[in-house]
Amino acid sequence: MARIENHRYSIVEAFTENFYIVPDYQREYVWTDKEVQQLLEDINEQFEADSAREYFIGTILVSPTPDKNHFDVIDGQQRLTTFFLLLCALKHVFKGDEQRKAIGDLISKNYIANDGLIKHSLKLEPRYENAGEIMAKIVELDAEPQTVRARIQAANIASFGSLENLVNAYDTLHRYLQENYDVEAKLRKYLGHLASNVVFIQISTDVSSALKIFETINERGVGLNPMDLLKNLLFTQVKQEKFTQLKDEWKKITKPLEKQNEKPLRFLRYFLMANYVIKNNRNDAVVREDEIYDWLVEKGNAALCDYANKPFEFVRKIIRNVEHYLAFANRQGNDGKSNLTMESLNRLTGGAFSLHYVLLLAAANFPKPLFDHLVAQMESFLFCYIFTKTPTKDLERNFSLWADELRTIGDVTDATEQKLKLNAFVTDRFKKSIEDKTPELSDALKRMSFYSMQQYRTRYFLAKLTQHVDMAFKGLKDPNSLEPYTRLEIEHILPNTPKPELRATWAEQNPSAEYDDYKSRLGNLTLLEKPLNIVAGNDFYDIKKVEYEKSGNYLTRSLPQLIEAGQNTSITRINEMLGAFPEWNAASIEKRHELMITLAKEIWRTAPIEV
Repeated sequence: MARIENHRYSIVEAFTENFYIVPDYQREYVWTDKEVQQLLEDINEQFEADSAREYFIGTILVSPTPDKNHFDVIDGQQRLTTFFLLLCALKHVFKGDEQRKAIGDLISKNYIANDGLIKHSLKLEPRYENAGEIMAKIVELDAEPQTVRARIQAANIASFGSLENLVNAYDTLHRYLQENYDVEAKLRKYLGHLASNVVFIQISTDVSSALKIFETINERGVGLNPMDLLKNLLFTQVKQEKFTQLKDEWKKITKPLEKQNEKPLRFLRYFLMANYVIKNNRNDAVVREDEIYDWLVEKGNAALCDYANKPFEFVRKIIRNVEHYLAFANRQGNDGKSNLTMESLNRLTGGAFSLHYVLLLAAANFPKPLFDHLVAQMESFLFCYIFTKTPTKDLERNFSLWADELRTIGDVTDATEQKLKLNAFVTDRFKKSIEDKTPELSDALKRMSFYSMQQYRTRYFLAKLTQHVDMAFKGLKDPNSLEPYTRLEIEHILPNTPKPELRATWAEQNPSAEYDDYKSRLGNLTLLEKPLNIVAGNDFYDIKKVEYEKSGNYLTRSLPQLIEAGQNTSITRINEMLGAFPEWNAASIEKRHELMITLAKEIWRTAPIEV
């Protein structure tokens, strides 16, 4: 059994006797101003109440390295790093040379290495990314935070994410000392408190045992999120010589998510629901964020993931899902290239809805034509649910179960059979759901106005209608990008801010129709190029319709009159669904509202893929 030692240290004693190394495979510095301030205030509260009383900050878990008194930090580096930065800030604000020298010895010092050479090292050295450079620069400069930040930037040292957290923490600590201990005597007393009364227990054992202890301490997620716990869990499955390799693979998960500001826990939740059969006591097939780690370590699920026997394969599976996840967020298909169907779906969902990523990840290995077809059908399905404002929780269980079906379809090797199974899935899951909600959707669209949805979704709705009409007008089947339409301005045909005489005329001609109600109705909205919109202004319809006839899109251009072009042409066929409006009144708005609903039902519907 591995030898386990424990020692009680004050903060000053710890940095007097020991050198701490934060290995590059460990969690980076994630504390923000909130956590740093909380630690300082907790210490200060006890210090002000009873300066002679000990303040216990918990347990630090370390593993000894070959160099004497050098330890890899396994758990507790957030606290240790914060206290090290506090020492750096204390050294700078102290005026007395004796204190500055004593604190300097707590920050860095010479030591005799195993080879007999004299080496100089920081008492806490982080080895992830450029953290060592950042920390060394803070120590070297011994300066005001703004000077430190400027010099780090001038040295071209990358400082984003956890690296920026180090600089911010130094700033917070420095400012706290200046605001609360501006008198030298108070500052000396505070240093004495750190030297004697702020204490922790240091547990030391070999790396393997330390990681196991770490897992046990944090198995309920105390202080760590499931992503950190999963990382540690995987490190317990490999030999120490594989740590660097595993660390490098793990960065391919965390760094891309961090750079695109995606939430790691949301991704991890969707990854599990997309890739595994989810069973729980609620029988809802859903994994919540706070349940991720418990789900992973449950015996049956651990066997399902098989990370104990194949940790690197499991990590690479997560990496592939990260790549797809970020591609989908960037409107790319499952081939990593720009994708019109994904672009259109993204314009519908925006940043407010992301649960469909469960289905996208589950279908990520589909042949591209099948994947694109699924996305197009999914857009119709989600349009129905989003525009009826159906709560997300109603979809979670279905999406997790449907992901299991999509994985099965993805495993089919016969192309024809795969298409047939996908058509059956779309019919059973999407089409039937849409049919069930059709009355609810019809009611929602009848009540739709400029203010019903977020503006980007209203713009998306109008853009899809406008694109559909243009395609029908030109006899086209395959849509191009929706972007040109989303750049158009939303025009209120009955002006949003009317002239007084226009409002009076409306009231006289439409006595039972409230102006402010009708001006916001769906039937009163259209898309118009900005220059034409400026000219049209807030005038009467007879004046505005001259500008509408100049529009590049037929849905708007056809408002005053339809274009006639022979018999049974693409133009005459779309004309049957539209209508000309020589006058603009309450009846016109109501009629146009109805035809727009009819167009919507034509657009957002499912269709089978050709077998």
